[in-house]
Amino acid sequence: MTEAAVPRGRPRSETARRAVLDAALELCQRDGFQALTVKAIAATAGVGRQTVYRWWPTKEAVLLDALRDVGLREAVRLTPDTGDTLRDVHSLLEATFAITHQLTGKALVGLMAEAQHDPGLSARLQGTVIGPRRHALREILARGVERGDLSDAEVPLDLAVDFAFGTMWYRLLSHHAPVDDGLARQITAALRKLLSPAR
Repeated sequence: MTEAAVPRGRPRSETARRAVLDAALELCQRDGFQALTVKAIAATAGVGRQTVYRWWPTKEAVLLDALRDVGLREAVRLTPDTGDTLRDVHSLLEATFAITHQLTGKALVGLMAEAQHDPGLSARLQGTVIGPRRHALREILARGVERGDLSDAEVPLDLAVDFAFGTMWYRLLSHHAPVDDGLARQITAALRKLLSPAR
């Protein structure tokens, strides 16, 4: 069980829980990870600080739970299966990048920075956010290989997934270019070339 999922105290009000999770992401995206405090999260959500601490021990735990919650709510967009491999790749990347740009980008960057010196947080981040998204893209690419749309003979699928999300992370960290639908289209086109079956 992850830190974010450990039950603490009496059962949570779903309304209060959602208010806390939404507040955490919105404040983090607006003000940045370093400026985010449990006090500000509680005030924005309209709950007491002790209510937040009863359910989540740290702001990192709140953000992890919030990111997991976003993934669950956006599951359909993040796991497309239309029968068209490249369309599905683009749809997943487009949805991922839109959510990252609008809501989760600064939370992801802040948690990743903290995870560099916190192995436990790193494992939870991988299990909650990074791993599931990588798995979703790899599954789409693997379906494409099975259909004959793509080939992993030259480029392993895990490396192709690293290329796709590694580009996203590089832009999030360096701020030199946007993470948007234009990037989703470019990565989809690049994956088509990298994994194009031999003719």
